[in-house]
Amino acid sequence: METLPLLSIVTFLPLAGAVMLMAFLGGDDEAAQMNAKRLAMLVTTLTFALSLGVLSGFDPSNPDFQMVEEGEWLAGLGYKMGIDGISLPFVLLTTFFFPIAIWASWGIEHRVKEYIACFLLLETLIIGVFTSLDLILFYLFFEGGLIPMFLIIGIWGGKERVYAAFKFFLYTLLGSLLMLVAMIYMYFDAGTTDITQLLNHQFSFEGFEVLGWHIVGGAQTLMWLAFFASFAVKMPMWPVHTWLPDAHVQAPTAGSVILAAILLKMGGYGFLRFSLPMFPVGSEIMAEFVFFLSVVAIIYTSLVAMMQEDIKKLVAYSSVAHMGFVTMGIFAANQQGVDGAMFQMISHGFISGALFLCVGVIYDRLHTREIAAFGGLVNRMPIYATVMMLFTLANVGLPGTSGFVGEFLTLVGVYQVSTWTAFGAATGVILSAAYALWLYRRVIFGELIKESLKSVTDMNGREIAYMAPLVVLTILFGVYPSLATDLFAPTVEALVENVNTALAAAEQAQPVLLAKH
Repeated sequence: METLPLLSIVTFLPLAGAVMLMAFLGGDDEAAQMNAKRLAMLVTTLTFALSLGVLSGFDPSNPDFQMVEEGEWLAGLGYKMGIDGISLPFVLLTTFFFPIAIWASWGIEHRVKEYIACFLLLETLIIGVFTSLDLILFYLFFEGGLIPMFLIIGIWGGKERVYAAFKFFLYTLLGSLLMLVAMIYMYFDAGTTDITQLLNHQFSFEGFEVLGWHIVGGAQTLMWLAFFASFAVKMPMWPVHTWLPDAHVQAPTAGSVILAAILLKMGGYGFLRFSLPMFPVGSEIMAEFVFFLSVVAIIYTSLVAMMQEDIKKLVAYSSVAHMGFVTMGIFAANQQGVDGAMFQMISHGFISGALFLCVGVIYDRLHTREIAAFGGLVNRMPIYATVMMLFTLANVGLPGTSGFVGEFLTLVGVYQVSTWTAFGAATGVILSAAYALWLYRRVIFGELIKESLKSVTDMNGREIAYMAPLVVLTILFGVYPSLATDLFAPTVEALVENVNTALAAAEQAQPVLLAKH
């Protein structure tokens, strides 16, 4: 295994599967559709197995990049891949969820081959984001992921799928244009696109005047804002979150699962890989701004979630609220805050992915997501009611589930730097309990009086099988969180230490730079 370019194999194996699918599996009859699904299950499961091989060869105590692969590709541009304790959990999360997404798509009958190919291509592009150690390579993977998700929403989505697909595409594409400009500046300033070298390069933080405005933090602040424009949309943060509910509601179940469980995490990963370590002065200057947006997101979107009549839209707004904990934890820039943000992203992947799968289960039976159409499902679907209860409580942050650990750690980390932010975010915990338990009561409890519900059947074997690992992991990470934290804590510790060192050096060079402004 040591001689194999394992990261490249894990990254591009799904793409190879997509090419094989489109080239050799012809026809659109039932047999061809089943073969396409089986091939996708085989490829995604094998990719997950190989990613476990990456995990087995990873040394968590080493905060540096490991399994680094270097070479050249198109037009001699640098090809460099590697992982550290921050990127590996997201690689594993990605490879874990794609077999589940394929399994949840077993009922798809329209243009199955193209549907499966889009998911396989999307998996390669997402893994590439987390393994790239070259700026250009990262940008290509980061933006390339828009295309298959745009097609998944636009072709296999609901009635308003075209509107939702274009809104998703334009929001996320336009948000990344400023990041591209910043990347070009970084290349000319540092003379390289190698991320490992850029992490050790000190970008200017000397202030200057622009159109009468004094830019505190200079180039670092401007580049931080450019990257923020992209990553904030991807998270998404308030107020650039409006594309997410539409995308979730219109996307097929598997599309919503991948969108919530993995794609949103690319924004958080970007903050940890670029914004915080490369622009520490800019991050420190803009931290209060991020805290404000995070608290508004937690409170506002929780209140909006209470008003929803569509289950999927309620869960979508819930995702925006929970991502608020991530952003405030990251820019607390201390061990507990960043550890909490990392854990929250992993936990949210399990919980939100499972909630969208739960919505898909009842939508497949009743073809509606209106909350008012349900009630008393516990009488017909006791297994479903039990699974839904677990993930509802995990979404609330019940101790003993993974949802509690991430929120608690981020609140502890943020409290050390901003008590008002911690207080404001804590109110979101109460609000999440309000909308989540209200939803559960209306859908699951009560009398079974609606005729359409009296013949509904409980979860079948396939649905139980793909939900079971999510149930196990949500509880396991809740009672034994060190399974995750041991993997990324040393890398986070090194990151925080480097940021603090850079800030101390900046303060020494310009004593008034980081004063309250």
